Amino acid sequence: MHILVFSDQHPESSGGAQVSIRLQRRFLEAAGHTVTVCSPRMHQEHDDDPHYLDTPSIPITLDREYSMTVPGRLTDRWLDARLAELPPVDVVHVQADFWQALTAYRYAERHGIPALHTMHNRMDVGIEQTMPAPGLVVGALSWWQRRVLRPRLSTLPTGVWSYLQEFAKRASVVIAPSHHFARVLREQGVTAHAEVLSTGVDDAVLDEILDERATTLHVPHRLPSFVWIGRFSQEKRLMEFLEAVRLADVDAVFRLYGAGLLLAKAQAFVAEHDLADHVVFAGRVSYPDSLRAIADADALVQTSIGFETQGMTVFEAAALGTPSIISDPNIAAELPADSMWQPTDGGVEALAEAIRRAVADIEAGTAPVVAPGLARTLRQSTQTTRLIALYEAALAPEAAR
Repeated sequence: MHILVFSDQHPESSGGAQVSIRLQRRFLEAAGHTVTVCSPRMHQEHDDDPHYLDTPSIPITLDREYSMTVPGRLTDRWLDARLAELPPVDVVHVQADFWQALTAYRYAERHGIPALHTMHNRMDVGIEQTMPAPGLVVGALSWWQRRVLRPRLSTLPTGVWSYLQEFAKRASVVIAPSHHFARVLREQGVTAHAEVLSTGVDDAVLDEILDERATTLHVPHRLPSFVWIGRFSQEKRLMEFLEAVRLADVDAVFRLYGAGLLLAKAQAFVAEHDLADHVVFAGRVSYPDSLRAIADADALVQTSIGFETQGMTVFEAAALGTPSIISDPNIAAELPADSMWQPTDGGVEALAEAIRRAVADIEAGTAPVVAPGLARTLRQSTQTTRLIALYEAALAPEAAR
């Protein structure tokens, strides 16, 4: 099969959806398929690849990492010309919710190709937490969608859920990366059924790290060690995490991996409260190095609430046998209860108390133990086998509309 994947952001930019796309692509190609990833051209230095199809774009963030492509006839013509030079596309996999989703469905419908849609984005929460006027943003998105996708298929009142339902009604298969997000999509009327297919953990990297752990003499940390990985942004609750670290007042090391607009603010907070001996800003690292950081830590800390549709780092930690402090109860419900610590509520003090509890358990040798068998279900090879089956189902004659 030739699978054409659409992403709102370039696969070499930071973000959970981008990690998912890169992993899926590698494992699909290893299974003998061709994958082309169509995303807006990135205006920051990055690794290039002949299987990336970068549509003309404009940067939308100050650091120029993220960009957008304007859907419409010009983009359609550009895309058709580039794809005419490649093998025929068999299936379109939409892993976008904005500009590239619009372009993807225009392409799929223009060429009579089935589309699958992985809905990565909790748009209702995300827009509210990242945009100054969320109502106006949703209204503008809905107006834009009505202009470029016709006829209108959604039956819901105008809003986030009708916007997503418009895509769902055009897709042969809708995929959610977690059970809790699939439930939200059903409850909001977006789709009657969403297949649950999580992003897995790279088998080879996982095996390498687990082998290293099995053959290396374990030297206990001098202090309990925690790792936090993500964008330094408001919706990830980075500043709430640092405030919880201050309130917890524990003798432990907290390593933060990532980058983003809140970096300077976070560094200033650490300096102001004399936390430099306990908080380390480790910067952005590669995927294998991020997994090694999780494996080397006593625990991972997940702090966003209501924003994540999967919470990939938590799944990665579970696959590596590292317990987590999980702030989002929906993410916590995806994993065995005895594999984590949970704050009693979404407040900063509750997170601080969870950190204190985790430190005490780690020092006492009573930290949660992640069942080894869980890793098998979280491997990317397992998820890719299921994904290929969904592609085949979408291509079957009975799937035709």
